[in-house]
Amino acid sequence: MPLPFDLSAGAAAILAGIVLLAAFVRGYSGFGFPALVVTSSSLITDPRHMIPVVIISDLVMTVQQWPSIRRHIDWRRALWLSVGAIAGVPLGLWALAGVGADAARALIAGFVLCMCLLLLSGWYLRRRPGDAGHAGAGLVSGIANAAAVGGLPVVVFFAAQGIGAAAFRATLVAYFTFLDIWTVPLMNAAGMVGRDTFIAAALTVPLILVGARAGGKHFLRTSPESFRRFAILLLTCIATLALGKSIL
Repeated sequence: MPLPFDLSAGAAAILAGIVLLAAFVRGYSGFGFPALVVTSSSLITDPRHMIPVVIISDLVMTVQQWPSIRRHIDWRRALWLSVGAIAGVPLGLWALAGVGADAARALIAGFVLCMCLLLLSGWYLRRRPGDAGHAGAGLVSGIANAAAVGGLPVVVFFAAQGIGAAAFRATLVAYFTFLDIWTVPLMNAAGMVGRDTFIAAALTVPLILVGARAGGKHFLRTSPESFRRFAILLLTCIATLALGKSIL
């Protein structure tokens, strides 16, 4: 059977390794799966192929994580983020439809790099944002989720507020659930979802279940905060490479 998106066996094997690592990062830190997969895949293929695949896969992980995070969710934050995302996702899809593969690679890598640099800078909000602030963050997140990197703006937003680790992770997962459910039908309507999308998503499911479960068990001997910093540095390096590839 031919591999989806006309991938070679070598490229498929590399992507499988990327998916497994990204799922571990997501299970342990609560974020990073779509951004890691899409940014890394842009080094070997058109990143637009992987966008709907990782969003469908991300939804599988959110379902897996719900039993362990339900009691820690800040529902008010998740609700207002979702309100903003409702308008943001269609805007992002409209913008993405007008660019080619190289431009998409550059835009995704550049955006991811900017988000990572903000996280590494230690940017902090002096005053807790209200409902409107969360809706605004959701709008930015929704626009970015057209490229499957909608989680990073919310990670930056939460990190700037000093939210506790349990609520940080749980509220992200709750919001991602809505975001993914909202995004997939819109991508299908935009013609981004096809037979190869579902084949690729089905092939990734065993990898993400294993990776996310291992990450969720805190397999590493380090704190979630330390590992989150490692994940951001890893993503920064990958985004820099992808940006370089799109320019050269």
